[in-house]
Amino acid sequence: MRAIVIGAGPAGLATAACLKRMGLEAEILDRAPTIGQSWRSHYDRLKLHTARGRSGLPGWPMPRAKGRYPAKAEVIAYLEGYARHFGLSPRLGVDVRRVAAKGAGWEVQTDAGTESAEVLVFATGMNATPHLAEWPGLPYFRGAVLHSSAYRNPDDVRGKRVLVVGFGNSGGDIALDLADAGVTVDIAVRSPVNLLPKELFGIPITSFGIVRKVLPYKTAEALMMPVLRMKLGHYDQYGLRQAAKGPISQIIEDGQIPLIDVGTLAALKAGRITARQGPVRSDGTTVHFADGVEADYDVIILATGYRTDLRPLLGDAPEVLDDQGRPRISGDRTAARGLYFCSYKPSADGQLWAMSREAERIAADAALVARGL
Repeated sequence: MRAIVIGAGPAGLATAACLKRMGLEAEILDRAPTIGQSWRSHYDRLKLHTARGRSGLPGWPMPRAKGRYPAKAEVIAYLEGYARHFGLSPRLGVDVRRVAAKGAGWEVQTDAGTESAEVLVFATGMNATPHLAEWPGLPYFRGAVLHSSAYRNPDDVRGKRVLVVGFGNSGGDIALDLADAGVTVDIAVRSPVNLLPKELFGIPITSFGIVRKVLPYKTAEALMMPVLRMKLGHYDQYGLRQAAKGPISQIIEDGQIPLIDVGTLAALKAGRITARQGPVRSDGTTVHFADGVEADYDVIILATGYRTDLRPLLGDAPEVLDDQGRPRISGDRTAARGLYFCSYKPSADGQLWAMSREAERIAADAALVARGL
């Protein structure tokens, strides 16, 4: 039986390797020119927030790297090595235009022709389309406005006054990167937030997922919150507001990953980064914030996340996509026979760990489909 996997990032590579191990022929298609293009496009400072031991893909552990948390270049090298190890040869530079059910399988239309397979896996990830924040006056801002996906390192903005909008992991990392380089940087926080330390008692925070497997997540969260308060203190001392929900509830119920702190809080406390409330309007180079404060900037970096919408490829498919075009089920059998989605749900256990488990489940179920089950 033949399978087509759309996406040559970690989710696509993991799924294809698992499919091959289950005896299926797996072809990977990706419009990018290289394997793991999204990783190559991230900012230079990026390191994994999950420890190396929990970041390897199925069947091939991540080799020992410098330190516990591999850097961007090390992850890219690992993905390339993973493809070689499993004999995966993605067809790169192939743009998928449309997919549709046909007979007992799927037809995939690309700019290079039409492919067909009994199994189709979407593995394009949650970071496909940058989401750009909006507020009155922003289109007329007289400085530079860029999404965090376009930021690489402080050399891009050295000597400028920078506003980072968004307090997720990209926003926190980029603000810290700038502060460490001596750049004047504020970070705009538009909503109440949750934060997590990178480690607790010397253990990576993402490894505490084992607690949730023993206890209901709200119970596990209630047990963890006093420890987090002791570790992080009260958020208002940093100019932040704490979310009403705890961090685990935020991930499971809202699909939002809290900031895993790698030094941003200390920089806020030391005054090297200043927290601002959400922007309400701009005029010229001036940004006006919700608390009445205003400040001038040369550059605005929108660390406002990404959006997933697969309707341009699948069309309106309410049995598998919600009303925003996001998969209803990730990592398991869907309502459409032979159609799967890998790594479209945020995970408290770390995304590489979660996508590996999803890839294994998808491959196991696809093998059942191959046997007519």
